[in-house]
Amino acid sequence: MPAEFVYSDDLCVAFLDHRPLFHGHVLLAPREHVITLADLPAPAVGPYMIVAQRLERAVESAMSSDGSLLLINNVVSQSVPHLHLHVIPRKFKDGLRFWLGPRVKYSDEVSIGETAQRIRDALAALG
Repeated sequence: MPAEFVYSDDLCVAFLDHRPLFHGHVLLAPREHVITLADLPAPAVGPYMIVAQRLERAVESAMSSDGSLLLINNVVSQSVPHLHLHVIPRKFKDGLRFWLGPRVKYSDEVSIGETAQRIRDALAALG
């Protein structure tokens, strides 16, 4: 499919989404085939995110937006099995609400402390 590129270097490419949420919606993808952010080699993560920061500023400026949404789907809702970061220009009261729900509450059955401990244990196991 043809693409309208806005950025390209040895690490990654950025192009306009062909089905944007709003005009100026950009996708940033590494050239190396990886499926999730966790699969991106550690030395590439910093440079990739630096490009994401630059795109965030550029998209907000170019589209005169109030802010932006940076989003990565890992596997679930990932329409293409290749890492890509969305840079989506936002305006106050633009109607975008999909990412806010549904929300859940912690309870006696699923405590916030136990959940935090599970994540701390998983981080420790990763080293």
